[in-house]
Amino acid sequence: MKKIAFCVVFLLSLISSGFAQNQILTAAAFFKTVSDSYGTIRDYEAVMDISVGRTSMSGRVSYKKPELLRIDFTNPRDQVIVYNGDMLTIYLPGSTATMNQAASGNRGANLATSQGLGLMSRYYSVSYETGPEPVPLEPDSGEMVIRLLLSRKNMSEEFRTIKLSIDPVSLLIRRVDAAARSEVFVFSFSGYRLNQGIPDQRFIYDPPASANDYNNFLFAE
Repeated sequence: MKKIAFCVVFLLSLISSGFAQNQILTAAAFFKTVSDSYGTIRDYEAVMDISVGRTSMSGRVSYKKPELLRIDFTNPRDQVIVYNGDMLTIYLPGSTATMNQAASGNRGANLATSQGLGLMSRYYSVSYETGPEPVPLEPDSGEMVIRLLLSRKNMSEEFRTIKLSIDPVSLLIRRVDAAARSEVFVFSFSGYRLNQGIPDQRFIYDPPASANDYNNFLFAE
């Protein structure tokens, strides 16, 4: 669960955005346009579904510029992930546990920021998976997307490849397929609500008093 939760936050830090453009050029130029427009979204909410192997999760993600992030899960019910720029907090109702991890160095600074896509272009090579034309999101789906393929430039990156499926009409990221060393993380986004003026208080979370606290869990045995 620790690994899944951290990868969820890491990936969302890279893709938390909507964007706009009118012309598809090369994959690199298209991706650059996405990166340049990344900061135009002040905040958003969306329905999010996650699958990792046989594990499925779903909930609602809230993001506010520059680095506020919250996920309220419906599956697992009542599970919460919050990042406030300084601290990552995960509440696990099944274990009645709250896990806290202080941000440090570049890892914390890069979470849920407008620099995320720029960092991806630094560490990943960008191409179209098949070409600039829209393709079905699923083999039997009528929903069309533009699909970018990002391949890591060195072996130190957690994800070997990241596929971004982009709605050609709304120009929002519809799906992310991120292949790690032994697992594939699939994120699907729908029902976007952009620039709603989400208050900062939305990202303040007080876990139940009965929950046990575990600090610096990413480095715990």
